[in-house]
Amino acid sequence: MRADRLVSLVLLLRQHGRLSATTLARELEVSTRTVLRDIEALSAAGVPVYAERGRHGGFALLPGFRTELTGLNHDEALALLVAGSRRGAQAFGLGSALASAMLKVVDALPESYRDTAAGAAERLLIDPETDLLSRRLVTEEAPDTVAAEVLRAVFAGHKLRIHYAAVNQAPKWRTVDPIGLVTVRDRGYLLATRSGEDRTYRLSRILAAEELAEPAQRPDRVDLDRAWQERSTQFRAGGDQVTVLVRMNPARREDLVGTALAVLAEETDPDGWLRLEVTFQDPRHAEWALWQLTTNAEALAPQWLRTSLRNRATAIASRYGVSS
Repeated sequence: MRADRLVSLVLLLRQHGRLSATTLARELEVSTRTVLRDIEALSAAGVPVYAERGRHGGFALLPGFRTELTGLNHDEALALLVAGSRRGAQAFGLGSALASAMLKVVDALPESYRDTAAGAAERLLIDPETDLLSRRLVTEEAPDTVAAEVLRAVFAGHKLRIHYAAVNQAPKWRTVDPIGLVTVRDRGYLLATRSGEDRTYRLSRILAAEELAEPAQRPDRVDLDRAWQERSTQFRAGGDQVTVLVRMNPARREDLVGTALAVLAEETDPDGWLRLEVTFQDPRHAEWALWQLTTNAEALAPQWLRTSLRNRATAIASRYGVSS
């Protein structure tokens, strides 16, 4: 919208001083002609923007043209800036909106807080794209057009028509009643009902979406955290999932928990090792997860898993046995 763009233009000039039309066009993702028209509109509205000619010229605001958000202290500003560095908003297609919001937060800070808060935020990195082993953390994103349509339907309380590609199925259209949106480990999910039944859709698998005019059949208020917990419980209880009792080195706990669906019980043995009851998606998943832990873990039950791991270890030992 043009109003949002005009605000962003003013904020850019406030923070950077003098900027050329080309730079403004690049930052706002519009043409230089659009920037010039926006400058004229700001001037007509009484915003003190002026042009400087010459090689290093551009547009600037008269000194002192600034408003301050005086109720925001340093720690509050820092919390907002750090929150703005998280990548969860990308899952909902809100990355550009978040960047614009952070620009406004920094601009509105009192002079005494602005530099220190922004500088402190630079010292904190939240959820980098890779871990210490350079393994890339995959962030799933829905196309902007899809995310925008889903958001509109959720906020407006309208039915939503989605073209959804479920696992191992051909994509097909569904009409759902959207309840809310959840992001978990940078994956976005749409919580909805379909024909009165609870449904959960991964946003990255929605190929197209269309907000309908018909009101959604849903309660006026929702406890989204509770709804997510209930659906997580249903998910863990379905399919070919298996429960495994594992005894393991506590130093490798996160490696196991990171790949398991859920930890159902946990206790510490007298020698310091952990005893966990965990669930996996299927038998193959369980075998793979335990094999990765080598001698740092032992599957105590079920017996078929112990047998499978023993057979695999025997085959490997045979392959690398001493040759005559």
